[in-house]
Amino acid sequence: MGRQAHQPIPEVAHVARIAVLCGTGMSALASEMAQNSADATEIRIDSQWGEVPATLVDTGSGEVLFIDRHHSPGRARTPPHEIEHRANVHAAAAVGPDLILSINSVGTMREDLSPGSIGVAGDVLDLAIRPWTFFDEDATHADRTTIFDESASRICVESLSASQSEAVSGLVVAQCVGPQFESPAEIDALVRLGADVVGMTLGPESRLVAETGIPHAALSCSSNWAAGRTPGDPNAKIDHHAVDAMAATLRANVQMCISALLENL
Repeated sequence: MGRQAHQPIPEVAHVARIAVLCGTGMSALASEMAQNSADATEIRIDSQWGEVPATLVDTGSGEVLFIDRHHSPGRARTPPHEIEHRANVHAAAAVGPDLILSINSVGTMREDLSPGSIGVAGDVLDLAIRPWTFFDEDATHADRTTIFDESASRICVESLSASQSEAVSGLVVAQCVGPQFESPAEIDALVRLGADVVGMTLGPESRLVAETGIPHAALSCSSNWAAGRTPGDPNAKIDHHAVDAMAATLRANVQMCISALLENL
């Protein structure tokens, strides 16, 4: 018998995968992306900090794992100060994503990032007292010099530039604990410290993602003027229902960013 030539093993194309952590105004994001997909699966991911419900969507261009950071066993949504961020970030990391994408509703102090627009985070100003880490038994010090992945952030900016008049990037996101909104004096102090927007969830997520070593990017969905910053009406109240409704209008642009990331990672 003649010798048979060994056929080369065909290379398996890499399938891009993104884990998305989302909340206010984004509760329908997974179901909307799933409408255009033949493959959407509800899953639960176990961790020592609790079980995390998630939706895995195959978009055709790649896979997206959606985690609602405010998930709870009942109908109520977990308030920001009670979120178990370790469980959420552990679940996001467990699927081996190329990128973890945080989508955060924020109050804006920037005139060029008015409510109804999306910016891209560049740094975090987190002065919260509570520490967040996966390593309580053995000290591990994660570097946070460059918190967000530059390539992924650039892709998001390019995507947003196609759907907005301006895509503001390099935002400094201040972390506050909540659940109350901030006072005007607190906002003034944060601006003096260099903050551009303020939210209640990105600080812990960015710390924990840094410990995983997985690239991280964050979209800042401008949902309201920060306290005392409403043009022409510094005494304007902030209503959470209005904030949620404003954030919800931004889902289409968020989906465009996710699609662009899947195609270009």
